[in-house]
Amino acid sequence: MNMKAALIGYGYWGSKLARNIQNSNNFQIDYIIDNSKKNLDNAKKSFPLSKFYLDYKKLDTSDVDLVVISTPTKSHYHLAEYFLKYTNVLIEKPLSLKKKHVIKLERTSNKYKRKLIVDYPFLFSGSIEYLNNIIKNKKYGKLLEIESFREQAPIRNDSDVVWDLGVHDISILRYLLNSNPIKIHSLKYNTVKTKQKDTAYINLEYKNDLKVFIKNSWISPLKIRIMKFKFEKAIIICDENEPIYKIRVFTRKNNKTPNYKLELPEIDLSEPLFNLIQYVAKSIKTNSNSIFKNNFNLDITKVLEKI
Repeated sequence: MNMKAALIGYGYWGSKLARNIQNSNNFQIDYIIDNSKKNLDNAKKSFPLSKFYLDYKKLDTSDVDLVVISTPTKSHYHLAEYFLKYTNVLIEKPLSLKKKHVIKLERTSNKYKRKLIVDYPFLFSGSIEYLNNIIKNKKYGKLLEIESFREQAPIRNDSDVVWDLGVHDISILRYLLNSNPIKIHSLKYNTVKTKQKDTAYINLEYKNDLKVFIKNSWISPLKIRIMKFKFEKAIIICDENEPIYKIRVFTRKNNKTPNYKLELPEIDLSEPLFNLIQYVAKSIKTNSNSIFKNNFNLDITKVLEKI
């Protein structure tokens, strides 16, 4: 029997989550809550059998195995704090803009023995899993440098570009490197007149002399999601916008050789959100949470606060 899920927030991202939840064969969406009647009317077209509420407090928390929160960032803390007392929570990134709130949510999760999982979708992409294996087994020698370019509209009002886009880079780095930067240098500014900083350049230094450069921007006509990993014997380019060849490996005998050979490895092309939902289901069923442990969310928040 499928587990029961409730979705809080049926906007752009909430509708994507709803589709993947319903297609997972692990959950059924029994409830959809949104304070916009227009959003609820849209939800009814795709999920006619669900129950719909404008007020999240009308939800019978004893009747759900998972609450999925896809609302503006400023509402994340109080919604997660409320629902973690009753059930498991999957919440859109970032978990919170404040370190103290992340600490409190982790404590609440532990106290009530609930799963608290943040929707960092790229952690569940086949390309990042491929890179994780490459880094772990040191197939191409020492990792020397990482560059990341993440640009896309729209401009947001509830957080700056780093909390919106940079959170993907910081969560990926925390996952792949299993460590935190020892030095952080950043520049954030407004390219146009916006409420929040719309562009950021970030330099990070990790142990073993690993250097990382990140550019985030909302001011872009194109959606750019490119990461470049420079090893002693290869350069790997990860482009999440590519439909098939998301990973390109350029190999060389050593770091003094200028000639490269292109390889196109096969990777899992499943939708990252779908993989995330499968991970959530497994975590609940087996009472495990292999990724979101050892202060994972707190470490990410600390780095974001310093940028």
